[in-house]
Amino acid sequence: MLRDIHRRIIDLILQAAEIGRKVGIPNILQPGLIKEMIIAETLGHRLITTKRHADACDPNDESILYEYLSCKEGGSGQFDRMFKQPADKRSESLNRIRRNRKVFFAVFYKANQTKLKVIYELDPQPVLEETERQLNASRNAISHVGFSEPWAKRNGSVVFQDQGS
Repeated sequence: MLRDIHRRIIDLILQAAEIGRKVGIPNILQPGLIKEMIIAETLGHRLITTKRHADACDPNDESILYEYLSCKEGGSGQFDRMFKQPADKRSESLNRIRRNRKVFFAVFYKANQTKLKVIYELDPQPVLEETERQLNASRNAISHVGFSEPWAKRNGSVVFQDQGS
């Protein structure tokens, strides 16, 4: 029975991957992509599936970019592989924040990590300042920069709240 369930899950994932390829999503299993799809759908944004680009844009103006951070309850949202040095790589890393009109921090339920609990909207400036603070404090040339829900709550505003919570 368990094997049948696994086979069904695999079949559904393969179907989703095929649908994704038909609309220009080459790798539906790209880390974070499914959650980004859920966030974009919730906020009415147009998803951008190209790696190394913003996560979404305004559906009426492609030049208005958005970045998404997400975590489960009690976790932290992260920018991965942010460079402290050299200076050109640091600038490139920080541009992942600067290029955006807004940064959205989404929290998914721990017990159901495909269901949104809350989304906070953040201006890029406090995200940039906290990122620089963490990079400056890091002993590594490359770091993951993390943001907690309490930090997002202090620095942003709620734009989505699950009605069940």
